[in-house]
Amino acid sequence: MRLHPVGPLLIHEGMEDCEVDGFYIQKKSRVLVNVWAIGRDPDAWTDPETFFPERFLGSNVDVRGRDFQLIPFGTGRRGCPGLQLGLTIVQLMVAQLVHCFDWELPNGMQPSELDMSENFGLITARAKHLMAIPKYRLHH
Repeated sequence: MRLHPVGPLLIHEGMEDCEVDGFYIQKKSRVLVNVWAIGRDPDAWTDPETFFPERFLGSNVDVRGRDFQLIPFGTGRRGCPGLQLGLTIVQLMVAQLVHCFDWELPNGMQPSELDMSENFGLITARAKHLMAIPKYRLHH
């Protein structure tokens, strides 16, 4: 969710006239928050382009938007109302897929050969489809 947010841009509206980093923002202005760039900010993350989930162990940073360096579900009043349901379903699905299947890449492909590039737009999607072959491992 940090490196590959589904929605790379969040839209907000200025509640009052203010100045941010030398820029004047008028009340009611539409403000785009670049979640994709925040997740790759070297001032917020050590080695930001590396997938390293252990970086969150012992950290206070969470996905609920309290810390603005990680806001995959937005934050505040405009945060995603389905956050808890989404997290629960993803956790259950991933747990089942890992528990029930062994996974292989097709045609002897190596993990280093995977193309993880993205097409940037209103949503962030893979430039090329990823493919893995599941092998059922639970036997009766």
